[in-house]
Amino acid sequence: MTTAAERPSVLFVCVHNAGRSQMAAAFLTHLAGDRVQVRSAGSAPADTVNPAVVEAMSEAGINISAEVPKVLTVEAVQASDVVITMGCGDTCPVFPGKRYLDWDLADPAGQGVDAVRPIRDEIEKRIRGLIDEIAPAE
Repeated sequence: MTTAAERPSVLFVCVHNAGRSQMAAAFLTHLAGDRVQVRSAGSAPADTVNPAVVEAMSEAGINISAEVPKVLTVEAVQASDVVITMGCGDTCPVFPGKRYLDWDLADPAGQGVDAVRPIRDEIEKRIRGLIDEIAPAE
């Protein structure tokens, strides 16, 4: 059994924390379970998660309707081993010793569920690769 101190921690960041980062965090939590500590945040969080994103994730069997966008904090970055940005540019603080990845993904803001599905599917594919790398099943 992996202890909390040994679990890798991942922070997903996008501007509004209403779409891409919410989908990524939900997929990582769903697929890796307690093998990874998961956080998400936004540099300028929206009031609510994008309804088309909630619907697209529901189609994938994951309910994120209760999630709320959270503001990006220095503490969240410092507490994470891997920081994955999704279009927030230079608003993400950088600290030595952290691994930073930038996933260039289309922004689902203002899009219908038909446009969100391919973004969701690409995020799931990247999350599966990330899990294989940082928290493979034993």
